Amino acid sequence: MKHLSIYSIVFLTVFSCSKNTDKNQLDGNSKPKRENPTQNEVSLTDVQVKSINIQLGKVETRQMSNLVKANGMLDVPPQNLVTISAPLGGFVKYTELLQGMKIKKGQIVVVMEHPDYIQIQQDYLDSKSQLDFLELEYKRQQDLATENVNAIKALQQSKSNYFSTKAKVEGLKAKLKLININLADIEAGNIKNTISIPSPIAGFVTEVNINIGMHVNPTEVMVKIVDTEHLHAEAQIFEKDISKLVVGQTVRIRLSNEKKERLAKVYLIGKAITPERTVRVHCHLDEEDPSLIPGLYFSATIETGEKSETVLPDEAVVNFNGKYFVFVTNDAASHRYEMIEIPKGISEDGYTVVDLPESAQHKSIVVSGTYALLGILKNKED
Repeated sequence: MKHLSIYSIVFLTVFSCSKNTDKNQLDGNSKPKRENPTQNEVSLTDVQVKSINIQLGKVETRQMSNLVKANGMLDVPPQNLVTISAPLGGFVKYTELLQGMKIKKGQIVVVMEHPDYIQIQQDYLDSKSQLDFLELEYKRQQDLATENVNAIKALQQSKSNYFSTKAKVEGLKAKLKLININLADIEAGNIKNTISIPSPIAGFVTEVNINIGMHVNPTEVMVKIVDTEHLHAEAQIFEKDISKLVVGQTVRIRLSNEKKERLAKVYLIGKAITPERTVRVHCHLDEEDPSLIPGLYFSATIETGEKSETVLPDEAVVNFNGKYFVFVTNDAASHRYEMIEIPKGISEDGYTVVDLPESAQHKSIVVSGTYALLGILKNKED
């Protein structure tokens, strides 16, 4: 529209001057009168054609990249995103976490306390001492049974007590391991009233939902940590374009907050179609960038190879009210140009893929001065 406004001002003057020239020429019978052009036609004089530098050409065949347009969002693999909860619940005794803080693997992120932690350790020590006794008793009953001294019932009761207590001890061991309490410390008599929860990965804190003194249940999310070392791009591709994609194709990504392009490669192609009739395509960035944040939106083009396309120079195709047009003529000498709407494809290296209707395929096409023609045509309509 900016082009159109400029050309409208300039070429209104040219058009007016040229009309006077035409009138003088016609009064002198130097040229026959022209037929009135239709609504989508522009009829120019020699002076006008020269003034706006009208040049004609034909469609060409060129090797163009077959691009697929896509949108998507940066994401991380599941193993790079960690949600930390309290395994057995408890009260928050200590934390210094803030959103955006960098965390090392194994670093303590939360210290919890609860009377149940003490009880579990006591139960473990009691059961462990009983297990030692029951194990000896079970072996003694086995020896007596071998010599036919005791009843089978006594052996079975001993066996039941031993394996029941052993199962209890193993269960308590698992619980203690879950809350990061060292068994050797307990067996040495060091019972703790707190537990420490370390980070299983290195990364950045993205969410903190706790404060000191707060009671947390096992189902509640306390902290989220994300490792941005291996961000990937999840692109959404429409189902009509899926057949064009193969693993390894180049993807050009432009983030919504950046002007530069980033390169990636198609790594995985999804096998499920969403309700929006799109398929997820997993892409790996060529260059890792820890400063990037999961959740950033991007637009992308996927290069699916080259193919021969019918093209015109970019200047031959004009955009008006969101639609695309070219000007064609049957007779270059007549200076009569018709504007026709066309479907427009990709643009690359100064050329645009076009699909001309059959009626226009053998006509000459204006490749220079098109916006000037559009300005004259629209001012004529006004």
